[in-house]
Parts: sequence; C-alpha cells; structure tokens
Amino acid sequence: MRYDTKIAIAVREDLATWQKLNVAGFLAGGLVGAYPELKGEDYNDASGRFYGPLIRQPVLIFAATSEQLTSMLQRAQQRGVRPHLYTQELFATGNDSDNRAAVAAIATAALDLVGLAIHAERKEADKITKGLSLHG
Repeated sequence: MRYDTKIAIAVREDLATWQKLNVAGFLAGGLVGAYPELKGEDYNDASGRFYGPLIRQPVLIFAATSEQLTSMLQRAQQRGVRPHLYTQELFATGNDSDNRAAVAAIATAALDLVGLAIHAERKEADKITKGLSLHG
C-alpha cells in the first residue's frame, strides 16, 4: 500500500544509541499526538489477547548532522509543515513543562537540534528530507 503522506524522523548521528532511541520515541509519540489519524487499530492475537495500536504507516528514520537538521527545520518552516523537535537541552529535563521552557528560552537560529520529525504529503516530505540517508 502506498500512502499519500510520509512520516520522517531525523536523528543527529553523533548521539549515543540510547539517546537516538529516546529521541525517535519521543518524536514518534509527538506525531501521533498531533495527527490522531496516524494511530492504527488495536491488535489481538489468536489467543484472544489484546494489544495497543501502532502507527498505521511506516516511519522513515534518517541520520543527520547538526547542519542537516537545521536545513530540515528551515525547509519544513518554508513549506508550512509544522516540525516536531528535540533539542540537546531536553536530555537534562525531567518533564514536559521543563522541556517546553527549555525550548522557549532559545531563539530558532540557536536551537541545538538533535532530532526532528514531520508528517507531510510525500513530495513535501521528500523535499524537506532531501540529502538525508536512512539511519543504518
């Protein structure tokens, strides 16, 4: 099945593995919160046990440098796509309120981005993630 939209998450390539996974997890959760239509249906197995839903379409995870994340942010903003972000400062906070305050304290040009996520039409997503390679 081909979807009309893409989900793309870019994570800074020089992070520790636990940080990469943490960033990707937070960003994916944020996307589903902002776009409830991304949530699939509940699962159940042949034994009658039920499980929670997953995101309904593939998530592309890209590796990026700091500069590439900045370019991705600029492209998303220029195209009217609202990005979800994770900054270096968020590794030192412990709750959502402190996370928002940490981001609010820094101007756009000075954000120390470690991850970005978008949900956009396929062509727009391709333009926004241009030059990025899938995470390996």
